Amino acid sequence: MKLSQFKFNLPKELLADTPAKNRDEARLMVIDRKTGKIQHKVFKDILGYFGEGDVMILNDTKVFPARMWGNKEKTGAKIEVFLLRELNRESRLWDVLVDPARKIRIGNKLYFGENDLLVAEVIDNTTSRGRTLRFLFDGPYEEFKKILETLGQTPLPKYIKRAPTPDDAERYQTVYAKKEGAVAAPTAGLHFSKQLLKKLELKGVNFANITLHVGLGTFRPVEVEDLTKHKMDSEQAEILAPAIDIINKGIARKKKVCCVGTTTMRAIETSVSTEGYLKPYSGWTNKFIFPPYDFSIANCMITNFHLPESTLLMMVSAFGGYDLMMKAYKEAIKEKYRFFTYGDAMLIL
Repeated sequence: MKLSQFKFNLPKELLADTPAKNRDEARLMVIDRKTGKIQHKVFKDILGYFGEGDVMILNDTKVFPARMWGNKEKTGAKIEVFLLRELNRESRLWDVLVDPARKIRIGNKLYFGENDLLVAEVIDNTTSRGRTLRFLFDGPYEEFKKILETLGQTPLPKYIKRAPTPDDAERYQTVYAKKEGAVAAPTAGLHFSKQLLKKLELKGVNFANITLHVGLGTFRPVEVEDLTKHKMDSEQAEILAPAIDIINKGIARKKKVCCVGTTTMRAIETSVSTEGYLKPYSGWTNKFIFPPYDFSIANCMITNFHLPESTLLMMVSAFGGYDLMMKAYKEAIKEKYRFFTYGDAMLIL
């Protein structure tokens, strides 16, 4: 398939820049792949589609406050620093993006917070925008991490033009987030409230937690018409024995095995046995899923409404069927569903 097949006109006003009032009261489009039927519901209606022994696979990654603002030594120029990942805990080395990049060179020092609470030195240029920073901090690691969290802001996607609020710190995080390491939220999971998870549990639904630390590659545009030539950024994933046991039992018993989000789907499809079961995994994945693709683990999926020409839309089209997804997206625009990070959800059965 070609990039141009995933182009559609998305009205700007449908890009959601604030979350629904209550997590589980966003809208939900339900799509049946067998019949092609499309229904319009509210997210908490998901309860009616799952029962005893069904499995939901959740990505338990936790977003850290990755966006910081510093000042360059001597000139005092304001520099945005986006923390991508920790390279070395002992040396306080971080892989970061800087903006404006042209102003930052190796050897420059950056000062953060009141009274220069934290100082960093640029020690390497990784890409045109990327740098390696060494934070000059001698205290204990826990204290250093606390300062980073105090100085950092919730890393809302760039399309959201407003400043993050204290509410965002909670809402741009799933209620089941545990393992810190993501710089973007696994957004399909944002719709689950603690009450909804409890109700699903009481119905006999089993939850399997896996981890994929979402990186900025999620937002990276595809710039080649031939999709086979696109390279995904690598992201760190971990799939452990307790989750594998729950998921493989669900597959063996022919139950619903529902993937919550594209990040979760990418992680589980990275580690499949020849018999079509899930295997343990710990490492990096740059798996890119686009049509046609044979899925091995999940037989249903919860996802948000994605942007034109995005890798996320391509994966969803591979799962739901290209024609049916294009029809569903047309209807979503007509019915004014909210798109992207804080937008509405879709259940593909």
